[in-house]
Amino acid sequence: MAIKVGCLFLLLLPLLSLSWADEITCLKTVSSCSQCMLSGPQCVWCTAPNFKRRCNTLSGLQKAGCDASHMYNPQGSVHVTRNDSSNEPTTGTLFLQPQQVTLHLRPGVSQSFPLYITVARNQRTPQLNMDTSLMPAEVNITFSNIRHGNMIVEVNVEASNCHKTSDNSTQDSTGPSFVHITPRGFLQSLKLEIILDCECDCKGNREENSPSCDGHGDLVCGSCECYQPYSGQHCQINVGSNFNRDDKTCRQGPNAPLCSNRGTCVDGECLCHSQENPNERYRGMFCECSNFDCPFHNNRICGGHGSCECGQCICDNDWTGEDCSCTLDTTSCMASNQQLCNNQGLCQCGSCRCDPPYAGPTCESCPTCLGPCQTHAECVDCRVFGTGPKKDRCQDECNYLIVTKVGSKTYIDAPCKMKSREDSCYFYFSISQDREGIHCTAAAMKECP
Repeated sequence: MAIKVGCLFLLLLPLLSLSWADEITCLKTVSSCSQCMLSGPQCVWCTAPNFKRRCNTLSGLQKAGCDASHMYNPQGSVHVTRNDSSNEPTTGTLFLQPQQVTLHLRPGVSQSFPLYITVARNQRTPQLNMDTSLMPAEVNITFSNIRHGNMIVEVNVEASNCHKTSDNSTQDSTGPSFVHITPRGFLQSLKLEIILDCECDCKGNREENSPSCDGHGDLVCGSCECYQPYSGQHCQINVGSNFNRDDKTCRQGPNAPLCSNRGTCVDGECLCHSQENPNERYRGMFCECSNFDCPFHNNRICGGHGSCECGQCICDNDWTGEDCSCTLDTTSCMASNQQLCNNQGLCQCGSCRCDPPYAGPTCESCPTCLGPCQTHAECVDCRVFGTGPKKDRCQDECNYLIVTKVGSKTYIDAPCKMKSREDSCYFYFSISQDREGIHCTAAAMKECP
């Protein structure tokens, strides 16, 4: 008879690895999908033809107009390749499930899976050892979420970066690498096959003789791979031609200026001018784009709340507008009753635009308006006492009040004191407002002369 182990001691060999920073800025200058993937786990590559900045965060590409079908954003995977089941431990001592797992790891993105361990009733609690002789130093394996009652261990695997096959190698090694996790004193082990995703897999969508590459190359991951003897961003230059090339490939149209007046045409390709400020750049096939010809707000490009992409501001989260000067945060519009602009105006770009006659930062000021005592007195009179000028239409006009009766005015903070027109008696109440509505706390008895 087999039982689940009640506890487990884990013996981990030291594994040193680098971790990704909490915030990673995707590199703007990368020229390939693979370089983009290695820029950080948050980076996504846009495969759409002629897209401006291909490497960006998911939200950055969405704002820039890259369709979801063109976004390449692998997150790795876990595949159980052997998962034999057994009601009793092998040879009556121990059983591991699964027995073999293949993991595809994108650097910086962890993968995990459960490991089930079953031992015989009289078997001692095992320790887990790892044979890491074939495992890259960039890979880190840990155990967590140990559930003693059911003996389930969560195995977590993460790669910090892509390693090299040797110190002098220029090629990224993707594996596979193998790791064996073995309970000490037992023969059965879990075999991990680890493959690093260091190259983009979008080459499977290769478009041969692509019109985007002028018919002289293949479109791969959104970029042109030119056939010999062609070159250029769109394979538009025949480097083997003995004829002088004209400058038509450096113009956006027949009468358009050469390289948009921002560059020099060299062998049919625009070389964009440099700026005095190294952070300001022209780019594009015709040098038609820049990262500094965008609207300014408060003397800052895109208001300091976005990036300039080809003359258009791409705003950060929670900011909008042509110059990214309009915040979507409504905190400054919240009135004391927790209503935006006191329900008497609109919150626009973090400021209230009040409906007349209301005014003030949160539309809570109204010098010509009746106070809450005068505004609600007749409805309190009819709802609490069944008297007053609105008693015959109380249900229609005063049902908005949420009424609470108390024994006397002493139970009411800063009560309103109003005189009933019907019996000249005084009644006391207070008014408050929250998300549920308008509340009235009223003394149950009037004071009559």
